[in-house]
Amino acid sequence: MHAAPAATQSLTELSLAAAIAAARVINEVYGRPIAATQKADGSPVTEADAAAEAIILEHLRPTGIPVLAEESAAAGIIPLLGERYFVVDPLDGTKEFIKRNGEFTVNIALIEHGVPVMGVVLAPATGETFIGDADGAFACNTLTGFADGKAPISVARAHPLRIVASRSHGHVALAELCSTLDVAADVSVGSSLKFCLLARGDAQLYPRFTPTCEWDTAAGQAVLEAAGGAVVTLDGERLRYGKTDLAFLNPYFVAASSLELARQAASEMTRILG
Repeated sequence: MHAAPAATQSLTELSLAAAIAAARVINEVYGRPIAATQKADGSPVTEADAAAEAIILEHLRPTGIPVLAEESAAAGIIPLLGERYFVVDPLDGTKEFIKRNGEFTVNIALIEHGVPVMGVVLAPATGETFIGDADGAFACNTLTGFADGKAPISVARAHPLRIVASRSHGHVALAELCSTLDVAADVSVGSSLKFCLLARGDAQLYPRFTPTCEWDTAAGQAVLEAAGGAVVTLDGERLRYGKTDLAFLNPYFVAASSLELARQAASEMTRILG
């Protein structure tokens, strides 16, 4: 028999605890030689992915809320999700993990009616942690035991714009988009940290021209939206969740510091790709 669902705020604390526990085992693997294998889609996977996911699932199980988790999904284990479910990427940025550049994260999000309403993004190597829910967006450091507390974060407008690009997933259309929108500088970072840089005002734009799945984006989107930003698909509508295909693939999207900027960039992306 499932436990009664808890309130969103307590689910935030539970997700944070799960992410911290997963980060510990990820850091243990990170501290020794890393052996990687390939999944069916060609993407790399390590022992840290599976170990972290098992820990997170154990933490979330008492809620009775279904969990869409990347490694389980890759193995064909997908529960009936319904209108409310967790989305978990136990190690987002496995390529960055293997490169040992520190730019990988644990992602946990809660989806309600197709929308991410809570998200936790934790970078195990640095302890940098970002949280977004109905109470707003916050940053803290879990390696220091919250010594500085949770600091509120919010998007920042800037001109010329700063754009976030992926270290591992570039695209030729990016240069044209930067020219059109008068982008001054780019900040290259891996994993869902891209959303978090926008959420704390370090950049204003993150266009995505290459494939992602729900577990890659849900937690980061929740953090960014809680900080005042927006994530839209190329038709200008909010990026939503609850795909019917088993790959859970997202369409191309733009994350930005405002809905207006997101829609402007999405329109330009449509033109460039057209």
